[in-house]
Amino acid sequence: MKKKITVMVTMLLLMMVAVGSVQAAEKLPPEKTFDQTDGVLDRARSIEDIEYKIMVQRATQGAIYYMPAVVMVDFVKAIRRDLGGDLNDVAYLNAPLGSDDGFLTANDVTAYAWASLSSSRGPIIVEVPPATDKVSYFGSILNAWSQPIEDVGPAGRDKGRGGKYLLLPPGYDGETPKSELEKDGYFVYETDTYEYGFSFRPRLYNNATDKDAGDYAKGVKIYYLSEAANPPPTNHLNATEKSYDCLPYYNYTFFQDMDHVVQNNPIRTQDKAMVSLLKDLGIVKGKPYEPTERQRKAMHEGLLLAYASMQKYFVTPGKSMEPLWKDKNGKPKAQWMFWLFGPGQPEAGFTHETETEILVDDRAAKYFYVTYLPRYLGGGTFYLTGLFDSHGDMYDGKSTYKLNVPKDTPAKDFWSVIVYSLETKNFIRDVDRVGLSSRNADAMQINDDGSCDVYFAPEAPEGKESNWIPTGEDFFLLFRLYGPESKDFYKTWMLGDLEKIN
Repeated sequence: MKKKITVMVTMLLLMMVAVGSVQAAEKLPPEKTFDQTDGVLDRARSIEDIEYKIMVQRATQGAIYYMPAVVMVDFVKAIRRDLGGDLNDVAYLNAPLGSDDGFLTANDVTAYAWASLSSSRGPIIVEVPPATDKVSYFGSILNAWSQPIEDVGPAGRDKGRGGKYLLLPPGYDGETPKSELEKDGYFVYETDTYEYGFSFRPRLYNNATDKDAGDYAKGVKIYYLSEAANPPPTNHLNATEKSYDCLPYYNYTFFQDMDHVVQNNPIRTQDKAMVSLLKDLGIVKGKPYEPTERQRKAMHEGLLLAYASMQKYFVTPGKSMEPLWKDKNGKPKAQWMFWLFGPGQPEAGFTHETETEILVDDRAAKYFYVTYLPRYLGGGTFYLTGLFDSHGDMYDGKSTYKLNVPKDTPAKDFWSVIVYSLETKNFIRDVDRVGLSSRNADAMQINDDGSCDVYFAPEAPEGKESNWIPTGEDFFLLFRLYGPESKDFYKTWMLGDLEKIN
């Protein structure tokens, strides 16, 4: 009985305390409201040229927001300028890209095929050829915002049997419904942009050559649904002997590219707020882009801030990347980094959206240095990014470094290491070699234990020319494993850091 009384008294006291707390809270003075007494009005009046400062801010945020779309526009511009082609043409290679080409973190071992296309005239078809005993494709078709629509080839929708990927423009209301089109054998996709692009990486078998990859690319066809009964020939452009540059440049052309996106694609619901802010920069839907000198100056300042922001994001561990190998205390055992993605992004197919937000910074950070992401992760390649040497210092273009690649590097196909400019995220320009791989083993010096040493320096160390990749400017590395032996190979194997020699 005493215990029950004690409990009841305790509960009563707690209730009294709670009521007292509420009453005390109600008697507290209200939080100070915004008014002129704190001097904010005078401080606001002291700001000089506020319109200009706002333009700079909108240029910064606009550039970050539109970064993945600008990358797609630069493909369109390059195919017109450098290859004499246009939308819906297919570019291909009979040999890999080199240092005279501009391509965000492309590899130097692949004879790519790519295209930019538009459904502004109606539904458009990308016909992918069946895999052969020599060549198949790994790659994706993307919308104007670099968002993957679908993967192709053995790892994609057609499973290597080839297929007709039909892209329906926004608001499609054609006579033939989607369900009937699917019955006709098309892979049908309702899209939210008019412009698209793809870049297909050939996978070679049975001693196939890059020339075989180039010939295979001629089997890719692009035509409109209205032409499906009798498709016209697709224009195939051989880019092998031409310098092709689809890099984004952080100057006035960046905003020209943003205007291209606004003018040539629908304004999606999620983009309306940003499009409204772009008016201050002279980018207005349906109007010619003719910015004033003052707007140009503000855009230049804002774009520099955007680049600086993304560059810091790129080199800061824990932002875009983090170390792959760590000890039990979370400290790096090696400096090699692997990519980080926003919440749920690999599973969502890299929409860079969640239920509550658009992942603006994360999205921009990826397309700051990556050309495309696939709809589904996989495809038999694993990337390691190198930024820091064994002492934790960033690589510089004046020093000499050595990387030991172990004999047991777990790549069933081959491994590759490529040098990229820290400024442009492209190959180092005007050099004879941008990377080395195990495919070059016959021409490289191999150590007695089967490993090999790769050197990175402005000039080749004496006697090491065959194992040397030129630098000459600040750089970073991508070490690729083609055909990693397992999904968790890194648990039993580790790549050592670059050692600074001098």
